[in-house]
Amino acid sequence: MDDWTGFFSGMIWLLLILYLILAPQMHYRQLSAARRSVLRRMGAKRGTNVIAMIHRQESIGIFGIPFYRFIDIEDSEKILRAIRRTPKDKPIDLILHTPGGLVLAASQIAKALKSHPAKTTVIVPHYAMSGGTLIALAADEIVMDSHAVLGPVDPQIMSYPAPSVKRAVEQKKKEDLDDETLILADIAEKAIRQVRELVFELLKDKMPEEKAREVATALTEGRWTHDFPLTADVARQLGLNVSEEVPPEVYELMELYPQPLMQRHPSVEFVPAPQRGKEREKIFLFRPF
Repeated sequence: MDDWTGFFSGMIWLLLILYLILAPQMHYRQLSAARRSVLRRMGAKRGTNVIAMIHRQESIGIFGIPFYRFIDIEDSEKILRAIRRTPKDKPIDLILHTPGGLVLAASQIAKALKSHPAKTTVIVPHYAMSGGTLIALAADEIVMDSHAVLGPVDPQIMSYPAPSVKRAVEQKKKEDLDDETLILADIAEKAIRQVRELVFELLKDKMPEEKAREVATALTEGRWTHDFPLTADVARQLGLNVSEEVPPEVYELMELYPQPLMQRHPSVEFVPAPQRGKEREKIFLFRPF
C-alpha cells in the first residue's frame, strides 16, 4: 500500500511539474493562432498584407516569466522579410504598439516601408514612441486612435537625450570638461544630425521640403521631453497625414496580447459592455489563465 501511495504521489508531482512547464507554452501557441486568424481576416477585409509589431510583456518562459520587448534587430529582420514577400502592388498595413528601441532597427524598417511601391499605412492603437514614430513617418498614412500618441525621435545617448547633452556642453567652457564628456557631446551632435536627415528623407515627398525640414528639426531638437505625447491633432498640425479610423480588428488583436500571468493583481479592471453573440466570443475567448 505504501508503495502505491508513493507512486501516485510521485505521479501527481510529475504531472504538476509538466503542467507548470507546458501550460504557458500551450497558452502562448493558442494566442499566436488567434492572432494570425485576426491578421488574416483584417487583411482579407482591407485587401492588404497586415504586419503587426506589438511590444508587450510576454509570458512565454517555462514559468511564465515576462520578457520586456522593444524594437531590435530581430524585429527589423522579420519585418523586412514580410515587406519583401509582399507583392509590389499590394498595400501594407503595419500595426505598431511599441515604446521604441534601436535606431538602426527602426531605420531599417522605416526605409523598407517607404520603398514599398503600393500604399503603406501605419496603425497606432495606443502608442508608437521614439523608433515607433520614426517608422510611422515612413508610411503614406498614419491611422491613430483618438487617444493614441506618437513621440519625439531625438536620439538617446547613454540614457541621456542627445540635445540635452549638446546644450549642457555648450553652456560650459571646454577647459572645464573632461574628454569623456566632449566625446559624448560629439556623438550626440552626430546622432541628432543623422536622425534629422533620416526624418527629412522620409517626409520630403509628403510635404514641401522646407516644411519637411521644419518637422524634422522639431522632432529631433529636444523641443519636448522624449516621452512627450504627440496626439493625432498635434501630428496633423505638424503636417502629417493622420486619420483616426482604426479598424475594429486592431482592437481585437490587442486583446490577444495580455499582460504577464505573474501579474496576479491587475491594476485596472472593467466590465465590458454586452456584445452580440459570436462577436463577444471572438474577442474574449482567449484570456490569461
